[in-house]
Amino acid sequence: MERNNIIAFILIFMTMIVWSYLNQPTEAELARHQEIQDSIALATEQAKQAEIASINDSAAKIQEQNATISDSVRIVQNTGIFGAFAPAASGEAKTYTLENANVKIDFTNKGGKIVSAHLKDYKSSALVDGEDLGYTPLYFMNDERNRFNYKLSTPNVPSRMINTEELFFKPTQSGNSISFKAATSDGGYIEQKYTLAEDGYNIDYDLNLVGMNQHLDTGRKSVTLEWDNYLNRLEKNNKFEQTYSTVYYRDNKEEDVDYCRCISDSDADLSEDKVDWVSNVNQFFNTALITTDQPFAGATFETKMIDQEDESVKALKLIKSEIEMPYDQSGNQKIAMKMYIGPNKFDNLKEYGVELEEIIPYGNSIFGSINRWFIRPFFGFLSGFIGNKGIVILVLIFLIKMALYPLMYKMLHSQAKMGALKPEIAKLTEKYKDEPQKKQMETMKIYQQYSVSPFGGCMPMIAQMPIWYAMFRFFPASIEFRQESFLWATDLSSYDVFFEHGMDIPFLGTHISLFTLLWAATTLIYTYYNTKHMDMSANPAMKYVQYFMPVMFLGFFNSYASGLTTYMFFSNLINILQTVITKKFVFDDDKILEELKVQKAKPKKKNSFAERLQEQMRQAQAMQEQQAKLKGKGKKK
Repeated sequence: MERNNIIAFILIFMTMIVWSYLNQPTEAELARHQEIQDSIALATEQAKQAEIASINDSAAKIQEQNATISDSVRIVQNTGIFGAFAPAASGEAKTYTLENANVKIDFTNKGGKIVSAHLKDYKSSALVDGEDLGYTPLYFMNDERNRFNYKLSTPNVPSRMINTEELFFKPTQSGNSISFKAATSDGGYIEQKYTLAEDGYNIDYDLNLVGMNQHLDTGRKSVTLEWDNYLNRLEKNNKFEQTYSTVYYRDNKEEDVDYCRCISDSDADLSEDKVDWVSNVNQFFNTALITTDQPFAGATFETKMIDQEDESVKALKLIKSEIEMPYDQSGNQKIAMKMYIGPNKFDNLKEYGVELEEIIPYGNSIFGSINRWFIRPFFGFLSGFIGNKGIVILVLIFLIKMALYPLMYKMLHSQAKMGALKPEIAKLTEKYKDEPQKKQMETMKIYQQYSVSPFGGCMPMIAQMPIWYAMFRFFPASIEFRQESFLWATDLSSYDVFFEHGMDIPFLGTHISLFTLLWAATTLIYTYYNTKHMDMSANPAMKYVQYFMPVMFLGFFNSYASGLTTYMFFSNLINILQTVITKKFVFDDDKILEELKVQKAKPKKKNSFAERLQEQMRQAQAMQEQQAKLKGKGKKK
């Protein structure tokens, strides 16, 4: 029985295997089945995607409806805040660029203003967080706190002023021109149009007011521009740069260029005066706004110093200007202006024909005139033949010294004659050693007898003072010396560094200037050699003061433009050479003695100055004798 069951199961299993084998689907049937399954899956996925798309479309419509509702709410809200300017009250801030070979200007549509200026031909040497990174690309007008904002007083929003810095302007750019328009709800607009010159640093800037007669306060005759400018640090010596940075302006009535005080907070009120232009000035660069058809209706200016010890504050000064743009209430008005964004180069600024070149601080009066119309063009002439500015300085020194040598000769001749009289003066010193006033009187008599003036050596020095002071103003003001190297000085417009000692010493800073040290040393040598023949027994203090002065000025010139200390050092060297050569090879002591004898034998003309001086000395002598007698009587009592 069990055997039969087993055989039966085996037969059934074999029968199922044979049946399965005989009835399995063919490859064609399997492929068809897979196609059916793929079609079912595709139909399912398409139905799913269609459902998702339908859901997304519904969501988008809901979002669009919500956005429309939000826009409507925002327009209603903006209308209450911005009045007719509500359409321009919302948007997305974007940056736009105008560029030529010299400058790249970035603008933003929010406010329609400049947000950065990159001068391609110049580099900045400013320290970054106290670290010297060498020369880096030069940008300015890029402080986020800067403002260039028109305040609009509108009758339909009496509770507040409309500020263009809050509006989004629609840009239209064509070539090197870009227009920003902020439209009103009734078709009017405010347009700011900038056109950058093909080369150079000039921008034509127009403010167009179209259809504004219903939107600007009829009681006002001007539109106020608020211009806040944080001046960038651009030079290594930022403290020195700060003293040359301020705001300049020209009074239209007086045609007089003026500026706010440079070394402290300052302000100027020209609200009752018309103004031709305004310029925010760094030591070597400036941003100017210049009227072309009619002057500004008025302006006020304020400068605020910024602590330069705080390295995190990358600005020199804050300049705040409020400028009144003339508005004739016609509703349609174009105010044409120009902008200059570039270096303080004399020829560039002079091209505007409005005395904009006066922002270069060459000095006032005769000193400024010497710089502008003699030293500057002559230096430019020499630079056309000599590439190195340091060599130009040396040539300039040589030519000036040669031109002034006749005066130097007279001074040295006078000193030589006084030196020849030194034995006579020594006798008087011994004779009147207890009577200094008497000794001075007798000394003056001797000088008069021999026709020798103790002041003969002063005139050459006085004659050189205007040139010396002009040079004092010329070097730190002239961009031509900026980042020009000579010997160990890497920048003739800034201080040279012999070595950094790391300590912030009062009046000296953290460095030592070698040109300043050499100037002080040669000044001491020249002073000693030039005055050793002079008798200072009447005023011994002067003997030490003349040596103390160069040492005292070490602190001042240590951080000054190395172009000037270079000039002063080599000027001293030439003075010493002229003095030594003249005294050794030009003058003959025997001839000078003979000349003095001849002068002594000549009849003397009355000299009113000498007579007054002698009279004063006699009075002083008499007073001294009287005081001595009174003291003697007091002792006897």
